[in-house]
Amino acid sequence: MKMDGRRTSANVEDRRGKGAAVTAGGIGLGGIIIYLIVSLMGGDASAVMEQMSQGTGSATTEEYVPTAQEKEFELFASQILASTEDVWMAVFKQHGATYRAPKMVIFKGSVASGCGNATSATGPFYCSADEKLYLDLDFFNEMQQSMGIKGDFACAYVIAHEVGHHIQNLLGTLGEAHQQMARMDKTESNKMSVRIELQADYYAGVWGHHENKMFGSLEDGDLEEAINAAKKIGDDYLQKQAGYRDVKSDLFTHGTSVQRMRWLKKGLQTGDLSQGDTFSPSYASL
Repeated sequence: MKMDGRRTSANVEDRRGKGAAVTAGGIGLGGIIIYLIVSLMGGDASAVMEQMSQGTGSATTEEYVPTAQEKEFELFASQILASTEDVWMAVFKQHGATYRAPKMVIFKGSVASGCGNATSATGPFYCSADEKLYLDLDFFNEMQQSMGIKGDFACAYVIAHEVGHHIQNLLGTLGEAHQQMARMDKTESNKMSVRIELQADYYAGVWGHHENKMFGSLEDGDLEEAINAAKKIGDDYLQKQAGYRDVKSDLFTHGTSVQRMRWLKKGLQTGDLSQGDTFSPSYASL
């Protein structure tokens, strides 16, 4: 992506070196527990709560000194957040509404959110209780090293997906879906979660469409990077990577690789907020 000279967001909160240092009690990324990556890119509060650490720790106020790579990631993340602000402000205005931007909290290791305490193992997530998205920049390294997901637009997709959950929250979709999930059994609740995640993928695509239209930032290979990322965070793909011989569809919470790629591509192609209904179609047709 061509991001040189682009503005950064004023809605970034850096909590590295602050707060509680939580011992995660065995929760981690990659290796023999790669199946836990199914929960990454979660976004909805119920999925986040399932990944909350039950460990203990001590408070720290030590100033954090980021590495050169972390500074690059932080700059990029702030520029992408600023882009989502510009895009969604314009899209909402077209629909006669006012966009309220979320804050992005950058943390290291663990963080306290409006949805509870979380560790980096939770992955990037959005909390509707405080309207903030949470990101440990180490996740971008995990994407490359543990998941084989490369490219700056793939990283941008991660942020845009979480902002997509914020869009759902502003439109009332997320709260309504969570209310329905509370009345469902586990299997049906998981299916509702898939619908939530696929719509967030679609909104990430809508952002990408307008980002390129407004700024001409996409370069050759960028779209392929995002599509590849969507493929490698599909529930079926991750289950196979974790060694499952038979795909357990009743455990899906985010959608298959095909589904995630399909809805992301649809958003990228149309850029139309109104075409992202993942709740009305039959589950089989998603």
